[in-house]
Amino acid sequence: MSVVVVGAGLAGLTAAADLAAHGLDVTVLEARDRVGGRMRGIEVAPGGWVDAGAAYLGDRHTALTALMTGLDLKTTPATVDGDSRFALGGDERTRPGRFPPLSAVALGEMFDALDELVRTPGLDAPWSAADAARLDALTAAEWAGEHLRHPDARLFFPLFLGEMMAADPADVSVLHMAFYLRSGGGIRYLNAFEGGAQEHRIAGGAHRVCERLAAGPGVRVRLNEPVRAIHQDDDGVTVTAPAGSLRADAVVVAVPPSLAGTIDHRPALPAPRSTGRTAPGCAVKVHLVYPAPAWREHGLSGWSVSARGPLLSTVDDSPADGGVGVLTGFVTGREAHRFSRLSEDERRERAFAQAARLFPGLPRPIGFHATDWVGETYSRGCYAALFGPGDWLRLGPHLTTPHRRVHWAGTETSVEFFGLMEGAVRSGHRAAAEIIATYR
Repeated sequence: MSVVVVGAGLAGLTAAADLAAHGLDVTVLEARDRVGGRMRGIEVAPGGWVDAGAAYLGDRHTALTALMTGLDLKTTPATVDGDSRFALGGDERTRPGRFPPLSAVALGEMFDALDELVRTPGLDAPWSAADAARLDALTAAEWAGEHLRHPDARLFFPLFLGEMMAADPADVSVLHMAFYLRSGGGIRYLNAFEGGAQEHRIAGGAHRVCERLAAGPGVRVRLNEPVRAIHQDDDGVTVTAPAGSLRADAVVVAVPPSLAGTIDHRPALPAPRSTGRTAPGCAVKVHLVYPAPAWREHGLSGWSVSARGPLLSTVDDSPADGGVGVLTGFVTGREAHRFSRLSEDERRERAFAQAARLFPGLPRPIGFHATDWVGETYSRGCYAALFGPGDWLRLGPHLTTPHRRVHWAGTETSVEFFGLMEGAVRSGHRAAAEIIATYR
């Protein structure tokens, strides 16, 4: 039996490895000139890698951890030791820990209101959640306008949502926001380094997971092959890409929803994979490379939060083996769209200037890398697609339902750890299991 997998990201390669392990003939077609999808490594020093895409994992990410064990990959702690820097409307301030210098009462009330949403019954299947129609019709921005009265809460809410989801509050429904936070393990788990979803990084870079999967036994990967059409008949499926057509018994489509919908499906899909309200994850990831992590000499962790961009937050991503210091900056939400329109020189100078204000005394960086996921043709944003008003009720019931011989994978098809590497791995396992159970 033969299977074509569309997309050589983590979900597609996980499915391909499972299928190959069961003796199926597997070909993976990837539009880019590399594997990894939204996992991409950048070598910032000889042998020193940083993650330009997905990066972090925690102890609840059991499927990813098991996969890494099989691939002989290790983790390294994503520690945040030292004081943090904040620029939230006034002068830059230094404070211990990660709690911002804002009203603790106001932020506590904000997180209590979010926790109440996260506890909404039925969020494991958002389209059937209690009060789903109302929550799916309301944007997170509208919800904030109704529930967040204190200026500090209004200031911090979009920064929090940008960090957690790479979202602007106007782009996502309240139902999607609540589901995302619950799916990832809850607000406290998602937001935590020690004991949370950001506790570890993958030693040598997260991209190594996909590279090792792609090199595994029985998996053939063809790069620079964007799939244009998937046509089904009574005997199988024809998958068309630039180098020609492939016949298969089944297909796994493991690309973001808005890309899956651009493929010419015949027969046509019974339900769309995305709508006009489905937005791309709004993230540009910036790496500033220094001769050494000099902020540590001043008792600083490298963590910062700013109300004005371009870098809305930064974190110390220096390679564990030393060599250089790396500040990773996250540009999210509306700021990501503005930043992506700048020239490379403008991006560099604005990022350099902000880092110098946040961490006085740093030398000028010796390297600069900006990964623009907003403008990435074959990703349509990062961390994941953002479901806007009405999307969950219209799309949710169909996200994992096979279209005859076409099966679906990708982190956006997982109701567990949606938007994370763990969700991608679980979706790949599910899609492969469906095919094995159906056709064998």
